[in-house]
Amino acid sequence: MTVLGKMSQLKQKQLRIGMLTPSSNTVVEPWCFKIISSLGDASVHFGRVEVLWIDDKAASLKQFYDENMLRGFDLLSHVKPTVIGWNGTSASWLGVDQDRILVKEIARRTGCPAVTSTLSIIEALSALSIKKIGLVTPYVNSIQERIVNNFSLEKFECVSERHFELTDNFSFAEVSEDRIASAVEEVVADGAEAVIILCTNLAGAGVAARVEEKTGIPVLDSVVLTVWGALRSAGKDTSSLGNWAPAVSKIL
Repeated sequence: MTVLGKMSQLKQKQLRIGMLTPSSNTVVEPWCFKIISSLGDASVHFGRVEVLWIDDKAASLKQFYDENMLRGFDLLSHVKPTVIGWNGTSASWLGVDQDRILVKEIARRTGCPAVTSTLSIIEALSALSIKKIGLVTPYVNSIQERIVNNFSLEKFECVSERHFELTDNFSFAEVSEDRIASAVEEVVADGAEAVIILCTNLAGAGVAARVEEKTGIPVLDSVVLTVWGALRSAGKDTSSLGNWAPAVSKIL
């Protein structure tokens, strides 16, 4: 085989993941780079869509119905990714069907398979046969209530939750890992079979595995689960995610 042929073969084997994330998010990119770096033959590429705050007002909800969001996926398709991900959890309060529609539209527009944080979390919970969940989020009560209701529609009972009553999306990333870990442990103590750290701008990726090991209960961080979903969509082994999501990394 010629040198050019070998280079072409290597390029075909490389996994390229495209990720769209909220514009004020500072957690997704550094953690995705850290997680993806363990794979060796993969790269991750980012786009952003304007999201500044999260509440139940019409203007906030509209941020996730914008044509700019779909345009962001169109632009990400220019790097010819193996899979495209929406690294945001908006469907958890807007309704899970929004993401089901979104992944179909992304595939139609770009020709790429698509995953989302919320759908990946639901897939993992189903694979683990979890029914009673706990939630840790940065959101205000009205958004948290929407999330609890939408998970109930998917047949998951929220038995305990903690939320930090924040609306400014940038501020979510400033919640300390210690505070997140404490909230997760409190939710576990209340009887959750698994805990979801629900928000891709909440720094849960650094504590999820540690708390899971301490409690014996699966802890699903939104950023980690988006990568997990992308790997599964691309037909890749997820065992390399054991340092961030021990339980889900073992799902075949």
